[in-house]
Amino acid sequence: MINYPIKFTPILKDKIWGGEKLKTVLNKETSLNNIGESWELSSVDGDISQVSNGTLKGQLLTQLIEEYKGDLVGEKVYEQFGNKFPLLFKFIDAKENLSIQLHPNDEIAAKLHNSFGKTEMWFVMDTDESSELNIGFSEKMTPEKYKQAIEEKKILEKLNFEKVQKGDSFFIKEGLVHAIGAGCLIAEIQQTSDITYRIYDWDRVDDQGNERELHTELAIDALDYNAVGANKCEYKKEENTPSNVASCEYFTTNYIKINDLYRRDLSTITSFTVYICVGGAGTISMGAENETIRRGETILIPANTKEVIVNSSEIELLEVYIK
Repeated sequence: MINYPIKFTPILKDKIWGGEKLKTVLNKETSLNNIGESWELSSVDGDISQVSNGTLKGQLLTQLIEEYKGDLVGEKVYEQFGNKFPLLFKFIDAKENLSIQLHPNDEIAAKLHNSFGKTEMWFVMDTDESSELNIGFSEKMTPEKYKQAIEEKKILEKLNFEKVQKGDSFFIKEGLVHAIGAGCLIAEIQQTSDITYRIYDWDRVDDQGNERELHTELAIDALDYNAVGANKCEYKKEENTPSNVASCEYFTTNYIKINDLYRRDLSTITSFTVYICVGGAGTISMGAENETIRRGETILIPANTKEVIVNSSEIELLEVYIK
């Protein structure tokens, strides 16, 4: 039985569009430059998270699931996913615009990539004054209109862009065209998948002068041509009360702002619970065991935990589980 909140060592990814905020704002330790992503909790092949605290320090996430099974992830989750953790948690720093992209659904991803699809959500932690996101098209499209826009290099004219600020949140379902804009620092929750179809990359080249691969043909069958405008998540910011931000078959996410000793009853949640700190700092306790958590950190709570206690003068958490 695991009796303490589990932390993991971040897996840092340098990206052509990455910046310094993961180091300077979220205090990720690295000598690398252009860090675009910090994978906080992952069972993606080749990038499996390793425990960084307590008696389980050094063990891989997949080893924990293999040993503790439903006690860790929940019986229903273990029955469906086995030793694969079903969600991937990231922080993303976009110094430059990310590519215009989309992700396939479960059916397409399984058929073409032997993978899960990718539905995700974003929570905006920080922005520059002019930061914006691409979410959806600006008008209803068809495969023919899409192909024409790509061929004529007019795809940007068909996209919806939204000005964003700290605290904004967006639900990104499979097939929805989207892109994180320059200056955004994002917490991302997604299905465990690393499948992305890029359809436009701002004519960028890498250090060798090569453009990144585009997937404009693969995107034809995966795009949601009716996805117009932003799918913004509305939620309340009441103190010491969970407020739902997003719910789907893959995950449920709540926002909790805490300024006191807060007891959270988890007895009705049948899966693991993950806490992502998007502001402030505090401690999370399971019985006699506690762990600090501060902005830019992530903690995994085992499924068999009935209650956690959060103690903080000011902390903002995203709480994630599977129904």
